Amino acid sequence: MLGDAVYKRLRLSNATVMASDISITEDWLEYGDVRDFISIRKQIVNFKPNLIINLAALTDLEICEVAPENCWLTNALGAENLGLISEDLGVPYVYISTAGIFDGELETYNDFHVANPLSVYAQSKYYGEQYVRSSVKKHFVLRAGWMMGGGPKKDKKFINKIYQQIRAGAKELYVVDDRLGTPTYTIDFANGLCNIVESGLYGLYNQVCGGEASRFDVAQEFVRLLGLSNEINVKIVPSDHFNLQYFAPRPASEKLVNLKLNQRGLNLMRDWKVCLHEYAEVFKVDRIGGVG
Repeated sequence: MLGDAVYKRLRLSNATVMASDISITEDWLEYGDVRDFISIRKQIVNFKPNLIINLAALTDLEICEVAPENCWLTNALGAENLGLISEDLGVPYVYISTAGIFDGELETYNDFHVANPLSVYAQSKYYGEQYVRSSVKKHFVLRAGWMMGGGPKKDKKFINKIYQQIRAGAKELYVVDDRLGTPTYTIDFANGLCNIVESGLYGLYNQVCGGEASRFDVAQEFVRLLGLSNEINVKIVPSDHFNLQYFAPRPASEKLVNLKLNQRGLNLMRDWKVCLHEYAEVFKVDRIGGVG
């Protein structure tokens, strides 16, 4: 999701990009595994980069709970591996963290609030964040919220899960309103990432869209944007309705505020409703070409 947006943004800047993944889904990708220090170091050293961006992550909370070793290797050791290589080469390093590192005891979190991760996923990402901040001199740590982007083929998160239910013919959607957060559009995030890197102001930044929402708010707005409000009922249910499906612990609130970006004049993130309006157009096109 995010890799696609970042790659396209970097190409617009005429950057020479080596993009890697463990799954080769595009012709501009080559195989690379951040868990394998020797192999990934050889690839990076041969490329001779002046910037390393770590977008590799295992983000499915339930998979992280049942396969914690792979979670730690990908999200924590992977962060270390690329951090060591960045330090060795003396180049800046970008690490993507998450709003999920907080426990939800507060309603809103700024860049300076102390984290208390609840899930294996959140613990592994917080370890990566701490390592980068303490061990990599030239670092940018960017915390994202509820990610949306990539369209029907690449979006693995909430928007596409809702859309796939609609595409399958659902006339009623069950969505929680007791989970709060800040949607984060991949295109805006990629633009912001490049802007922060170009500023040279190293450090930690929250970077999410403006505004706030519950899962219900996002689903209802998405259905409205698709022009389906009269056809589909978005019904509120409590979080325990999904206990069997989503058993990993999640904070009640993951709402972030871009305090540092605002103060330094670096905030390029638009309001989430503006971004969702833009993003929904991708799904409208898919519906016309798909189920109609």
